[in-house]
Amino acid sequence: MTSQDRIEFKKSPVPAEPNDTISIVHTARIAGLLYGAIIVCGIFSEAVVRGQLVDLTDAASTSRSILDARLLFKSGFVADTIMLLCDVAVAILLYRLLRCVNATLSLMAAAFRLIQTAILAVNLLNHHAPLLLLENSAYATHFSGNQRDALILFFLDLHGHAYDLGLVFFAVSNLILGYLVAKSHFLPTVLGYALQLAGVVYLAGSYCRFLLPDYLAALQPAYIIPLVAEVSFCLWLSIKGVKQAAD
Repeated sequence: MTSQDRIEFKKSPVPAEPNDTISIVHTARIAGLLYGAIIVCGIFSEAVVRGQLVDLTDAASTSRSILDARLLFKSGFVADTIMLLCDVAVAILLYRLLRCVNATLSLMAAAFRLIQTAILAVNLLNHHAPLLLLENSAYATHFSGNQRDALILFFLDLHGHAYDLGLVFFAVSNLILGYLVAKSHFLPTVLGYALQLAGVVYLAGSYCRFLLPDYLAALQPAYIIPLVAEVSFCLWLSIKGVKQAAD
C-alpha cells in the first residue's frame, strides 16, 4: 500500500478493508433490526406488563393482578430476556460499526452497555420473585398474606431501582455512542446529538430515583427524548444503513 493509498483509506467513511464493505452495511442493518427488537420488548415488559399489573401504592392489588394475569407477567420475563440477548449483540455490532471513528471509545461504549445488560439480567430475579412467593405454597407457612404482599411489592420496587442503576451505565454508553455517531462521516450528526441528550435524560432520571424520588414524576415527560432518539437511530440503521466506502 502506497502512502497515497493510506491517506485515501483514512478518508473513507467506513473501513475499506478488502471485501468488507458489504458486511459493514449488513452490520448496520442487523444492528438496527435488533435495536428495534430491544425497543419493542422493553416497552412491552415495562409499560404493558409491569405498568398494567404493578401498583407500588397497593401491595394487595398488585398481588391479585399478578395472580390473575400470570401468563402476562411471565411474558414480561420472556420479553426482557429477549431484549437483553439482543442488547449483547447490538453492543458488539455497534462497536464493529464505529471502531473506525475511535476504537478505544467504541470499545468503552460497548463495555458500558454490556455492564447495563448484566445488571438488568440479574435484576430479572426481582421480576420473577413475586411468582415464587405466589405459586410456592411453602412460603405461605412463613408469611401472612399481608407480609407476602409487602414482600412482593418490595421485590418489584427493587426491580425498578436496579433498572435505573443499569441505565446509569447505559447513559454513559449513549454519551460515548452519540459522540462517535456525530464524529462519523456515515451517520447523521443530529442522531449523535440526540443520543447524547438521551444519555443526559437517563442519567438525570436514574439519579433522581435514588436521590430525589419525590421529583421523579416531574421528570417522566423528558423520557420522550430517549424514545425519539433511539427509535430514530434504530430506523436509520435498519432502513438507510451507512454510506459505503465507495461513496
